[in-house]
Amino acid sequence: MTLAGNEHPVSISAGDRLQAVGPRLYRLLRERIVRGELVPGTRLSEVDVAAAYQVSRQPVREAFIKLSEEALVEIRPQRGTYVSQINVSAVMAARFVREAVEADIVRLHASQKDGELVSQLRELIALQTKTVEDDDPHAFIRLDEDFHRAMASAAGHGPSWDILQPLKTQMDRVRHLSAKRFPLRKLLAQHVTVVEAIANGNVAGADRAMRAHLRQLLDDLPAVIAAVPTYFDQSEAIEDVHKGQDA
Repeated sequence: MTLAGNEHPVSISAGDRLQAVGPRLYRLLRERIVRGELVPGTRLSEVDVAAAYQVSRQPVREAFIKLSEEALVEIRPQRGTYVSQINVSAVMAARFVREAVEADIVRLHASQKDGELVSQLRELIALQTKTVEDDDPHAFIRLDEDFHRAMASAAGHGPSWDILQPLKTQMDRVRHLSAKRFPLRKLLAQHVTVVEAIANGNVAGADRAMRAHLRQLLDDLPAVIAAVPTYFDQSEAIEDVHKGQDA
């Protein structure tokens, strides 16, 4: 796995340098880890990262510290910095919180039959359909994020969604792995069910559809762990998944 990626060299552009280099580099590395381009166990060298992104070592060091705070990398003194394994307990906690928050949000929208939101969500579904046809899982996950953020923002819970972001980091890593291995059409169909329930003012149906959608991860996770076991912190991993399925 090269730091510069598989398609072209990576660097911080002149425009990006108008921003602080450290935070920008942190966001770039964070995205690559969450998307699975930098896989768990990958050693990240300050020297190599600085050369790949054409920056000094100080912003690299700053980025590593922030990534460590999110449990995306592990800094081992005298040994180096490594991309962390995925923490299954954190995945399950994030899924539980998301279900509680987003079930409330869709019930609110269904009770109000928010036509403007429904139109916005249907436009996003059209874009998602194109990514399914193109077999582009990363683009689908990005639009999935837009889909859920749109519902939170329309309910006046944009700040709540922002609070969820660091909490669901490990869950997002699994979402990208799952999207590469399972048919995206199932997730797309679940989005359609959620939107139609909102459009029809079906409060119970919207609640049920959102919960089923967010519980899909519980069905997918054991197979993902089996496919790439070294990507996961295995301490009580399977037990945590089984507990979530029984909840």
